[in-house]
Amino acid sequence: MSLTLAKIIWVIGIIAWTAIRWPHRRRAKKLAVSVDRKSVSERTLLALCIVGLVIIPALYLATDWFDAFDYSFSPLFALVGTLLMVGFLVLFHLSHKQVGKNWSVTLELREDHKLITDGLYAHVRHPMYSSFWLWGLAQAFLLPNWIAGFAGVASVALLYFSRVSNEEQMMREAFGEEYDAYCTRTPRILPRIF
Repeated sequence: MSLTLAKIIWVIGIIAWTAIRWPHRRRAKKLAVSVDRKSVSERTLLALCIVGLVIIPALYLATDWFDAFDYSFSPLFALVGTLLMVGFLVLFHLSHKQVGKNWSVTLELREDHKLITDGLYAHVRHPMYSSFWLWGLAQAFLLPNWIAGFAGVASVALLYFSRVSNEEQMMREAFGEEYDAYCTRTPRILPRIF
């Protein structure tokens, strides 16, 4: 695998991410919201995530601004990055499909919101966050640049660690003991091996 192919795979991943997200985002805008916890800080975190996962890498590909931070390209790392990107896209698609009308890009609950605890959600509470971690790692393996490659992991970490407890508190308030029991048996991001 060449560096050019690794960069093309990253671009294809971004296009696929947009194609997967678009119909869900359009549908979500049409659905009534019963709980709205959007805030300036949350919107800022989401914007920083896009900066790290899309804008900085795109600037790396389109300009020479980050060239001083390049390191040696590894075809093996690019192969791992490709597999991680595929894993991200599959998990991202399946988690959107399964959560259906309950999905929102921000901290919101829909009218008639249901607690999903089967399928992917029986193995991890936040498969969409799991997919974003895979995306950040894929980017680090595909783009051999200390800034562009690792901006994704850094931005996902910032979003995840700043947001997940607020999201879980919102779910706990909505679903009470049912959500507590779900949290007891289901890990957040990584499925239990045994």
